[in-house]
Amino acid sequence: MSVMSENGPQVVRRRRRVRWVVAGILVLALLGVGTVVLITRLAGNKAEAAQQSPGAAQTTEVVRMDLADRRTISGKLGYGTERSLTGRKPGTITALPTQGSVLERGKSVYQVDAKPVPLFYSDIPLYRDIAPDMPDGPDVKAIEENLKALGFGGFGNPDKKFTEATANAIKKWQKSLGLEETGVIGMADVLIAPGPVRVSSVTAELGAQGNSPLLKYTSTQRAVTLDLRANQKDMAKSGAKVELTIAGKATQGTVAGVAAAAADSGQSGDAKFGPAGPGGGSPEQKFTVTITLDDPAAAGDLETGSAEARFVAGTRQGALVVPVGALLALAEGGYAVEVAEGSGTRLIGVKTGLFADGKVEISGEGLREGMKVVTTS
Repeated sequence: MSVMSENGPQVVRRRRRVRWVVAGILVLALLGVGTVVLITRLAGNKAEAAQQSPGAAQTTEVVRMDLADRRTISGKLGYGTERSLTGRKPGTITALPTQGSVLERGKSVYQVDAKPVPLFYSDIPLYRDIAPDMPDGPDVKAIEENLKALGFGGFGNPDKKFTEATANAIKKWQKSLGLEETGVIGMADVLIAPGPVRVSSVTAELGAQGNSPLLKYTSTQRAVTLDLRANQKDMAKSGAKVELTIAGKATQGTVAGVAAAAADSGQSGDAKFGPAGPGGGSPEQKFTVTITLDDPAAAGDLETGSAEARFVAGTRQGALVVPVGALLALAEGGYAVEVAEGSGTRLIGVKTGLFADGKVEISGEGLREGMKVVTTS
């Protein structure tokens, strides 16, 4: 839409006066666009009123550029998502780890009847006993990988097949721990985690039953966690880079996991470390995002504290862009920009696209790069 000026300078001056009351129009017309746009325009008008008279006209060029809408979300620095660990071993708990301790592969997590229950690394839990004549499966490979990492090999490269060499490696491992050398690893004989864990709290007590909740743990690496609403979740894709601010210092991180937050507390539940991303969710559903630090030293000596993450919510490549202050709300609805040509101006109707950093993507018939438009900012 192109609207030529009528009655010469008189209409131009009238339009400039209208620009001073356009805040009232914007309150009605911009509600459907979003609060961010409304606030940006109003703020621009207030600043303009303080600096120049209604007769002054500031212009800027329509430029072609890449535009990125970035959203800043507050979070907290810590050790990532907390997860619960439950024992399976029947008997009496005779030893427990201390809060803050780090447990690595092969180390005893707790003791039942004075016998250690070590930690093994795996992405899947043990769902059956590892024993001779069992069908092939990924759990066999996971056990062989752990045994080999602990120095108990002899079966070649870890695979899904249980062999006599597998049984011999298990016996040697059992002997090193002072356990009965059966050549069998029962489902309750080890505890499984994705990797090294840091004990955040101990929930069990000495003398309790071994097949009960034991402790809560986190990753051993510091990370930033934050909650996003369901309609924001797509900003945090696993592996995506995120700009972080920790203790006033800028650094970068990587999205390591996304998990549904517990409905009662707004905090994450039993979510596994590493890439994850349940889909769907109601608008009220929240998702906890874990962001690892690309440079762990960026957090200094801080173990906990506030942090901010800046996500890219949307991008446009090579868009025609003007400041938000160049938009005029039309009485009949929609928007226009006031193009300065020679000693006069004309209105060009535009459609708006992405808003970001005080700028807006626009398109319209006759609109081109390099045009000068009147703006308040």
